[in-house]
Amino acid sequence: MLDGLSAWQLIMSGDAALFAIVRLSLAVSLSAVVLAAIVGLPFGALLALMRFPGRSAIVVFVNAFMGLPPVVVGLAVYLLLSRSGPLGNLGILFTPTAMIIAQAILIVPIIAALTRQTIEDLWIEYRDELSAMDVGPLGRIATLLWDARFSLLTALLAGFGRAAAEVGAVMIVGGNIEGFTRTMTTAIALETSKGNLPLALGLGIILVVIVLAINAAAWGARVWSERQAG
Repeated sequence: MLDGLSAWQLIMSGDAALFAIVRLSLAVSLSAVVLAAIVGLPFGALLALMRFPGRSAIVVFVNAFMGLPPVVVGLAVYLLLSRSGPLGNLGILFTPTAMIIAQAILIVPIIAALTRQTIEDLWIEYRDELSAMDVGPLGRIATLLWDARFSLLTALLAGFGRAAAEVGAVMIVGGNIEGFTRTMTTAIALETSKGNLPLALGLGIILVVIVLAINAAAWGARVWSERQAG
């Protein structure tokens, strides 16, 4: 009870250490979602609309990679970015950039798989019209992505949820360095092990509030779009 009260006091007082962790977490997770969306949205739409040899195998792999173990991704990125790795000369290991890369790799399959299913369903409705207008492949992808933009918020939210809740990968490639690469999830794990429950609870409360707020905003946008269409 006292720990919960102390957690609320930290939040209400605007504790500098707590909100620095929150800002970094949001910056890393949102950047990862943007990067993953740039890759995952068009790739998922391409899989939905194009037919080519090996497509079925790629779809299976994308769906399977939705469940990639985060620690495996973290290890792979660590090996790539370490001094002896092929990208070691970039010097970005144990930085927020490395964390963004690891989170983006984790959520690209989620966004791509959900986008593929959404666009495939929408293509059934638009196929005759777009074919009659002789719209090319790129035009089809752009048109369907734009028309499905509110539905695709679900894919982006799923990606953000995976990124925001990630611990293993960002711990490996970020190092959980105080004031530099410490995110909400890694800080919660660390502070809980240290017995600093007020800070851990405060971060947990903020994380839950952020996820609820983003989901509420997306739901509201989707309801509004459906009303406008109706």
